[in-house]
Amino acid sequence: MSAHEAPAGGPRRKRADAQRNAEVVLEAAKAAFAESGVDASMRDIAARAGVGVGTIYRNYPQRSDLIIAVFRRELDATAAEADRLSSQHPPAEALRMWAQSLARFVATKRGFASALHSGDPAYRPLPAQFLGTLAPRVQAILDAGAADGTIRRDVRAEDLIHALSRLADSGAVEPARPANPMMDVLLDGLITRARSVREQATP
Repeated sequence: MSAHEAPAGGPRRKRADAQRNAEVVLEAAKAAFAESGVDASMRDIAARAGVGVGTIYRNYPQRSDLIIAVFRRELDATAAEADRLSSQHPPAEALRMWAQSLARFVATKRGFASALHSGDPAYRPLPAQFLGTLAPRVQAILDAGAADGTIRRDVRAEDLIHALSRLADSGAVEPARPANPMMDVLLDGLITRARSVREQATP
């Protein structure tokens, strides 16, 4: 082994272990918040994650730090899903599938809604981050759908995200159908009308 090579079990292994622990903690916190709200016991979260309570407090000194970390993790996953779907499916299909991902994110967010609306300054940047992260991805899908004639052109991503989020938040979320059926009604209006106009214009 050269002088420049890290020994087995060295810093690289520690970084990997720390990253794995962070993911496990965030997943455990997500589940605990969904079941018990943001007042879920840190001991419960630690037990779910299989780590000590000290591990959580070292990484998230304040409860708000953990809540924000869960929010951002789920937001990033929802944004990544928009990118993945748009690269693998036609725009109208990608939009429908992504709406289900948004519904799952909204369901997760319910678990800590009381904290997000508490007026705590720590949470103030999150609404802007929500739209700032998702809107460009959704707008890209809308633009692609407008270009191929399957999605109407007069829809802004910000407005659609707000509408879908409110519908998702107003419906019961079930594993087999995680979105309010009214979300499908809204999307039908965006997609089938555009298709109908295109078909009527075809000689």
